[in-house]
Amino acid sequence: MKILVLYSYPPAPGGLATQGDLLYKGLLEIGVDAHAAHLRSDLEKEWYYRWFQPDVVVGVGFWGDVPDIVLHPQRFGMRAVPWILADGYVANYRNVLDEMPLILVTSDWVRETFVRDGIRGDRTVTLPVGCDTDAFIPRNPEDPKVRAVRAALGVPQDALLILTVGGDAASKGGREVMTALATLGGEVPPWRYVCKVWPQERTNVQNQYDIELARSLGIQDRVSFQTYQVSRNLMPYLLNACDIYAAPSRLEGFGMPQVEAGACGKPVIGIRAMAMLDTLVHGETAFLASVAQTIHITEAVLGPAAGFEPGHRVVFDKPRASDYRASSQDIAEYLKLLLNDAGLRKRMGEAGRRRAVEHFDYRRVAQRLMEILSA
Repeated sequence: MKILVLYSYPPAPGGLATQGDLLYKGLLEIGVDAHAAHLRSDLEKEWYYRWFQPDVVVGVGFWGDVPDIVLHPQRFGMRAVPWILADGYVANYRNVLDEMPLILVTSDWVRETFVRDGIRGDRTVTLPVGCDTDAFIPRNPEDPKVRAVRAALGVPQDALLILTVGGDAASKGGREVMTALATLGGEVPPWRYVCKVWPQERTNVQNQYDIELARSLGIQDRVSFQTYQVSRNLMPYLLNACDIYAAPSRLEGFGMPQVEAGACGKPVIGIRAMAMLDTLVHGETAFLASVAQTIHITEAVLGPAAGFEPGHRVVFDKPRASDYRASSQDIAEYLKLLLNDAGLRKRMGEAGRRRAVEHFDYRRVAQRLMEILSA
């Protein structure tokens, strides 16, 4: 079988690009005849359609990418199979998606979101995002590259490091984590909390709100926001530099860093909702805080990225859950347990490593894709 994979290629170090690149890499390693092209490069896509003549075109994106990863290949008679995320609501292209013979989604929660928004579930199959379990491995804390990360972050050697990685910290539950940390007082060893976030205007604004929260909680000296773009070369060492990975995300269609942290042997704090019910096992690989609040919206304003004119207003027939807030009380309880018990951190990290290898290794994901396509 010949497969053309469409994603942001060559990949920048973002989630969807990494998702596509690991699938492409996995297909090659299991012996599939595969090529990759940028999802928006119509000329290059058509070039591959004409000479490579793929049996399947797998497109990686979110529902708003349907014109690039579904409609374009279909126009040339290709078999299009989208592997897509939902961001809490499928606002457009529902008729196109509902007619697809096969849709791949990243988690059961995404599948449920699609079904809720009118896309039949009998043609929607969950395929988890792959993890490079050769790069994301447990490393000795004395590894010079791991020590160098901690030094660059300004983390004292005697402090335990709690880490969150995301486009911004708030969307990954960073504000709930800070609220929890502020309640711990002297009940735990010295700690530092680092949020590695993506440089963009939205993040710069959110950082200011988050820094102000840290200041109001009195923990500003132990919290830092690292606003840099980094490559995939650094990420395994950044995750190995931490003692606890905390990301009880407000909206999560898969949660790649949570899985990668587990692959590095780190315990995770998440939220008992969305894709983390697929990827993490409460009490074994992670602690999942309960949902303290569900945020509902009655309307949304969308634009060209969603296939609408600028300022298009969508009014829902009934309120939609847009995101969630984890219980800071639960997070505090789990942080206290993990910060005070090195043995518990080690056991949960080992379990997270096993689960990542068994369920999310990128070659297993590629093999599972081939089984789905051949069924």
